[in-house]
Amino acid sequence: MKKDHNKTRLDLTIFESNGKIEFFQVVKRNRFRAAKALNVFLIGIKNEASDSKETSRIIVKYISNQKISKTEEKHLKTQVYDVFKILGIGVPFMLIPGATLLIPFLLKAAEKKGIDLIPSNFKTATNKNAKINTHTKIN
Repeated sequence: MKKDHNKTRLDLTIFESNGKIEFFQVVKRNRFRAAKALNVFLIGIKNEASDSKETSRIIVKYISNQKISKTEEKHLKTQVYDVFKILGIGVPFMLIPGATLLIPFLLKAAEKKGIDLIPSNFKTATNKNAKINTHTKIN
């Protein structure tokens, strides 16, 4: 079966006609990289949402005094770590105006010190693609 991929065309002429020619040129030059980065980000968000759904199922199972397996326990720990990573990066940057510009520098500095601040769903494209293909639907 052949998949039909409809590409969304972005009309940038509004920026060109409003005198924002430099911005227009930068966006036009980097639109494919930006679209790819946005796609990777949205896939990570989708995976994070499905992991959160799975985690809530495990928590309900645990609270109702049922046994959870080692793999469920490992998944729960990983998801809790990821939530703390997201909160650790997100909360200060939402409270301090303009601090979002520092996120790439913070991530690079943490990487040099051996600190992992990136949640597991946003690490590598191969892991994300494999996770999308193998993820099971949860009722």
